[in-house]
Amino acid sequence: MFFTYLRRELRRRRKAALVVASGLALGIALVIVVTSVSAGMGRAQDKVLQSLYGLGTDMTVTKAAAPAGSSSERPRFRFDAQDDDSGGEQSSDRVMVQGFQTLAGSTVGKVGAQSGVADAVGGLSLQVVKVSGAFTRGRFEQGESGGGQGGGRGGVQPSPQGRVEGGGADFDVNSYSVFGTDVTKPALGPLTSSKITSGRAFTTSETNAKVAVADAAYAKEKKLKAGSTVTVKGTTFKVVGIATADSGDAAADLYVPLKQAQTLADAKDKVTTIYVRATDSQRIASVKSQIGKNVPGTTVTTSADLADTVSGSLSTASSLAASVGKWLSIVVLVAAFLVAGLLTSSAVSRRVREFGTLKALGWKSGRVTRQVVGEAVVNGLVGGVLGIALGLAGAYAVTAVSPTLQAQLGGGGGGEGFRGGFGGPGRAAATKTLDVALTAPVALTTIALAVGLAVAGGLIAGAFGGWRASRLRPADALRRVE
Repeated sequence: MFFTYLRRELRRRRKAALVVASGLALGIALVIVVTSVSAGMGRAQDKVLQSLYGLGTDMTVTKAAAPAGSSSERPRFRFDAQDDDSGGEQSSDRVMVQGFQTLAGSTVGKVGAQSGVADAVGGLSLQVVKVSGAFTRGRFEQGESGGGQGGGRGGVQPSPQGRVEGGGADFDVNSYSVFGTDVTKPALGPLTSSKITSGRAFTTSETNAKVAVADAAYAKEKKLKAGSTVTVKGTTFKVVGIATADSGDAAADLYVPLKQAQTLADAKDKVTTIYVRATDSQRIASVKSQIGKNVPGTTVTTSADLADTVSGSLSTASSLAASVGKWLSIVVLVAAFLVAGLLTSSAVSRRVREFGTLKALGWKSGRVTRQVVGEAVVNGLVGGVLGIALGLAGAYAVTAVSPTLQAQLGGGGGGEGFRGGFGGPGRAAATKTLDVALTAPVALTTIALAVGLAVAGGLIAGAFGGWRASRLRPADALRRVE
């Protein structure tokens, strides 16, 4: 009897049912679109962060910042004047530890032994500055300011990269980044955010081999390929592979085994960054706290910390989706529920004669209420189906258009004039802009949420209508007839 009456009433009141369902559908569709776009922005942000610290890294550990006023020794470049006028060619490589802050290699083991840490691996971030050219008089020296001081005439001022002439000097200054990676743990660290597109990756046995993997952009600039050789501070490395960054810029121009990097920088058993993977993403905060407490003199940075430094349209849109979008969805959904409830209550008021007659025939108030609630729940489910369809269409439209968002990554983290990203390697400090295509993936949990909202909307509307129906009396029908 319940389902028969329900089916008959829904057929008779299709227009009213469609109005209620449509209101719920709009609210549910908005929730799906906002949730999906937020998920897409989360993916886009993860893609940006992966370009900085590599896949699978939950946090990094670096040396704590030096106290204000302290300074680290800068590298010095010295060229002697030539006695003749021919000007002999001179060349000098200086390998600098980025940030000039290092940790003992034993710190990697201490971090890896902390509860909640699944794996930890160390890396050494270097910057190589090559100065080559000829001096006919005087002497050039790069002092602590990092700029050049002209011992001869003209006061030569070199830049990190370029050609400088003046005062009897003619030389080139070029710089590039080198990262020493632990080849025994290839699944963790910055190199994991790049894909080997030519040649091969490091093997686990090449712990001290003179081999290198070059970033694709750097390889193109220097005309390198698998099998080529590069010389760093008098050491020749064979390029065994070319790596292409999955998104944004690569973490370094060249990657070499960690021991070789330590030798180049005269930093035996030293690392600049420890990359950490937690056993559970839910434990990242507690692991960060534990490392900070048990491994003194270190700074722990999580992906959430780094995400706060991302600016640009991606950051703005993400903030809007998380704040305005969320509250807009809530407001629209609440309004849809209230409208559905009021429309259902109004519909019950127009059916006074019907329900009064049913009560006169012996229907209990509970039975009438169940009938009204049943109709409202069905309307809610219909609204849910329509809302899911509209929401999926909206999410598909966003993915099809794939609007481009920009993420700006400023300098910092590496310290002392070089960007270290997530405590890792990087190029000269400058704002880097990445273009990221926005998508709107719809998860099964979002669909489940939509179904739950549809049922909730139906129950709320049914509660309004049921309350109104429960207050009807048989006499109401007689008054309506009169």
